[in-house]
Amino acid sequence: MKRFSNFIISKWRSIPILDRWLFQELLPTFLFAVSALTVVSLSVGVMFDLVRKIVESGLSLKFALHVFFLKLPSFLVLSFPMAILMATLLTFSRLSSNSEVKALKSLGISTKRIIISSLILGLLMTSITFIFNDLIVPSANKNAEAVLRKGLGVSMHSDYIEDIIYSRIGKISDPYSNKELDGVTHLFYAKKFQNKKMVDVTVLDFSRFGYKQMLVAKNALWNEIDSSWEFSNGEILTISPDGGSTTITFEDYTYPLDSGLKKISDLPKNPRYMKLSDAYRAKELYKLSGNIKQERRMKVSIQEKFTLPIACLVFSLIGSTLACTPNTRSNQSKGFVLSILLIIIYYIVSFVFSSLGISGSISPVFATWFPVIGSLSGGIYLLNNADN
Repeated sequence: MKRFSNFIISKWRSIPILDRWLFQELLPTFLFAVSALTVVSLSVGVMFDLVRKIVESGLSLKFALHVFFLKLPSFLVLSFPMAILMATLLTFSRLSSNSEVKALKSLGISTKRIIISSLILGLLMTSITFIFNDLIVPSANKNAEAVLRKGLGVSMHSDYIEDIIYSRIGKISDPYSNKELDGVTHLFYAKKFQNKKMVDVTVLDFSRFGYKQMLVAKNALWNEIDSSWEFSNGEILTISPDGGSTTITFEDYTYPLDSGLKKISDLPKNPRYMKLSDAYRAKELYKLSGNIKQERRMKVSIQEKFTLPIACLVFSLIGSTLACTPNTRSNQSKGFVLSILLIIIYYIVSFVFSSLGISGSISPVFATWFPVIGSLSGGIYLLNNADN
């Protein structure tokens, strides 16, 4: 332990004095900003809802506290970029107000050199945010949902999912021309997925040209051995090209639908519960099933896994540069207000562009990266003019 502490001390002392001083100025403000922003966001996003559930639904305090702490990582991740911006603006605004930035520049130290420490902090928090967001947050959110359902008595199972929709793309056989046409062959809907079983199932079959078939069943279970779905307690309605119809009632029926639905039901429905690998897998499954909107949603979610952490680096550049620019120097109260305004503007723009990406109005990649690249370009422009 002593050897390790000596190693850390030696590495710390190897850092230039200027950077050590600036780190010591930045870190307390950053930690305070993380704590304050996390407490506020948790209070608004989770605490009030849990209190309401305790009062109205009888949720026990034990379960409420468990959910509260499981939700903490997701709000920490959101706080990191905002805390970086607030810490850099407040710290460098204070140093500017005390003429310490001016003194450094009088010694020939440029703004680019002064803000290196804040960029290193931003880069470090980018890495930490990415690890948190991909490895810790999804499982914590999923466990929080399971604990909350257990506490409310809704479901004792973590595999509970509602409203599963799946479409299958394939060949539609035309008996008149002996040709096969590409199109949607099946539409599947289940009210919920619970205990490894689909409940209240409806299947529309368009695989035969001119024929329409609807299967309604109480339950459906995937048979891994036969690679087919086993439906129970239902009816099959078939409408022929001439308008005639037949209805068959069954207790058990085996249907040759592929396992794509099972794979989708195994994935978390909410992107917040997905790791990066899960999001990539979901994107491919939705692409194969022809669900274009969900595919776009997954593309946006994948890119946001990268853009959220990178916001730490972008905010560190903007905050430190803006506070060191002669024309925008301000006291700490003005720096606090400015940081809040920048945070609000950035996340509003990000939300709008993400929505456009999901709707298909613009490319998902462009939608998620435009706010980052635009902010980064603005920060670089400010940096290049900071010493003028």
